[in-house]
Amino acid sequence: MVLLFWSYRSAPRISAARIIAFCLKVLGLILLALCLLEPLWNGRRAKTGANLFVVIADNSSGMNIRDAGSSKNRGEILRAVLQTEKNNWLGTLADNFQIRQYIFDSKLRRTADFSELAFDGKASAIGTTLRTIAGRYRNRPLAGVLLMTDGNATDMAEHSYDLSGVPAVYPVLIGRGRRQKDISLTNVSVTQTSFEDAPVMIQADVEVSGYAGKTVAIDLIEDANNLLERRQWTVSGNDVRQVFRFRVRPERTGVLFYNLKVAEMLKDQSPTQSSPSSEATLANNSRTIVVDRGEGPYRILYVTGRPNWEYKFLRRAISEDPHVQLVGLLQVARREPKYDWRGRTGESSNPLYRGFDGTDEEQTEQYDQPVLVRLNTRDDVELRDGFPKTKQELFGYHAVILDDVEAEFFSADQMDLLRRFVSERGGGFFMLGGKESFQKGNFQHTPIGRILPVHLDRLAKEQPASQIRLNLTRQGWLQPWARLRDDEQAEKQRLLNMPEFRVFNRVRAVKAGATVVATVGDEQTRLFPALVVQRFGKGRTAALTVGDIWRWGLKQSEMHDDMSKFWRQTLRWLVADVPERISLRPALRGGQPNQPVVLKVRAHNKDFEPMDGVSVAVKVRDPEGKEVRLTAEPILTEAGLFEATYIPRLSGGYYARASVANAEAIQLGTAETGWAVDLEAREFRSIQANRPLLEKIARQTSGQLIEINELDDFARSLPHRNVPVTTAWVKPLWDLPGVLPAVFLFILICFGGEWALRRWKGMP
Repeated sequence: MVLLFWSYRSAPRISAARIIAFCLKVLGLILLALCLLEPLWNGRRAKTGANLFVVIADNSSGMNIRDAGSSKNRGEILRAVLQTEKNNWLGTLADNFQIRQYIFDSKLRRTADFSELAFDGKASAIGTTLRTIAGRYRNRPLAGVLLMTDGNATDMAEHSYDLSGVPAVYPVLIGRGRRQKDISLTNVSVTQTSFEDAPVMIQADVEVSGYAGKTVAIDLIEDANNLLERRQWTVSGNDVRQVFRFRVRPERTGVLFYNLKVAEMLKDQSPTQSSPSSEATLANNSRTIVVDRGEGPYRILYVTGRPNWEYKFLRRAISEDPHVQLVGLLQVARREPKYDWRGRTGESSNPLYRGFDGTDEEQTEQYDQPVLVRLNTRDDVELRDGFPKTKQELFGYHAVILDDVEAEFFSADQMDLLRRFVSERGGGFFMLGGKESFQKGNFQHTPIGRILPVHLDRLAKEQPASQIRLNLTRQGWLQPWARLRDDEQAEKQRLLNMPEFRVFNRVRAVKAGATVVATVGDEQTRLFPALVVQRFGKGRTAALTVGDIWRWGLKQSEMHDDMSKFWRQTLRWLVADVPERISLRPALRGGQPNQPVVLKVRAHNKDFEPMDGVSVAVKVRDPEGKEVRLTAEPILTEAGLFEATYIPRLSGGYYARASVANAEAIQLGTAETGWAVDLEAREFRSIQANRPLLEKIARQTSGQLIEINELDDFARSLPHRNVPVTTAWVKPLWDLPGVLPAVFLFILICFGGEWALRRWKGMP
């Protein structure tokens, strides 16, 4: 290099070409000198066999979806990727890591070679799977998790899920994120009301993708084969949603099952069935619905202080409802003072019985007893002593109606018993506005007055309303049982046509928490509450301050029908939520498949006190008709509560019946219930591959989303990533493949370039 420097310096002039030639030769000499040294290259990589690596494959039924434009479904693609040889990506991973292989759907299971993949799981519990892996390999050298799935998680909320503590996850997306050709049922709900024209409202959202211009039909089917109603819809776009509402009035009571089915309406056949190849999946085209109408009969005790027309019309209206029984206790004559001898002729019985031959004095009311008439009683014993005096007598009813009867009719114990009937038993109470009701009946400062939804304080003299016309409040319009027409305009017209009433019990105010359903008055006068309801303890109470509702039915036959309908709907609302002595309720846990359903049985005696020391058997029938008998065990934390656990394995409707028997095996009562299970509802809620979710999982766990065609590169690069157990490696630079030949080639290029430049410029 000294000679080179001397020879170039001795030149007569220094040009740019000479400088470049000089630099090329210097660079070549430097590289040639470096070849005499032995530079070392070092770093860190995963220690062979010291780290664990988990590979998880999705076994859910959602992997059976065939994406548009693909010849294979997602499961077939996944199975092909996992068919491994030693020279592919999984073999490369096995050369450096201890591989642990799992499959998952609703649960995580170990597998040897992924041959167990059947793609029949009912859920994709991605979040639970990752947390299980994190807990199972805590404090162990886990290099990461390779998650192979379509990303449609059934246990992770869209925007809130916690993956803290989960190791690095490398998701592999199976499937495409494009919209698929599909028809699906979503957000199915059932609402039961006391509205006579629509006691059951079924609402379902239908989502359609890729069927623009086609006709879609949705069927409501009862008992799997009885078509109740069919709706047709011409799809206007490629990705649209339509809400369908069905109004059903079941003719039967008890637990009823309905099916909703939706599909493309084909031109060459009437049933709504489409070929399997036309949709991405048919698993989201149907849904089972359960409606519990109760067994009945609901028994209502009607007590009135005198015979009146209200009871006549009320009984006629209820006679059209076979599930409600009205038991009447009518006071024909009040009690007389015991020592008032005026008008007596030596008899001790009430003068009302005078003139009847063969009257048994023991069976007739005395002077100091009211004359009562019992109607529609179960037997001769019921109400024989008048209004019930014990819990066993009163708690056998579902509701009590008081009409035009004063507080003196009841003893203090009976009034307190009626209060407990509502608050403890959960019964319904309704006071009608007769001339001896509310304040005029002296119910203020009594237990009955305390359960009423209105205050009975004395009122200052005030000009009464000039017109007693009934009208619904804003809250009343929201109560289906208070409306009698299907649409708002027809209901307003009905209210305008109603007659004026003449008997009205004015109250000071309604109590806190009560709801005013209807008022009386007009635009020129103050509005007064007419129909007020509230919750009281476990039950509900209502007050109707108008005392001559019967006038409603005298004007026209149509109004008479409206009045009857009003009474039926109101009484249905009054008894709708009244608990039975034996009740059975299913407790579903989040709607996830393979989760147990807890069947809770509550048993009460005739006094509605919890029963212990009884045996409870529960019989469950699955959608295929197979029955299983379970024994409900008592719960120590709550008296009278028994629980049995059942795990549904099929989608569809389940029916359960509980029987309670005492120690002598005498049956004390039964209860029934039903519930619907759709194990794949969440799995097929979305059928598009969910890339955003997998990207978020990778970000939160410091991982990376891997494409299928990048698996080989990923397997080769993983040992050089951040892993728990690493080892240092040192290699001579010249031992690296291709380094030394490349250096010598570059030296030759430098020397040859210098020589060629000198010849080109004519330099010595």
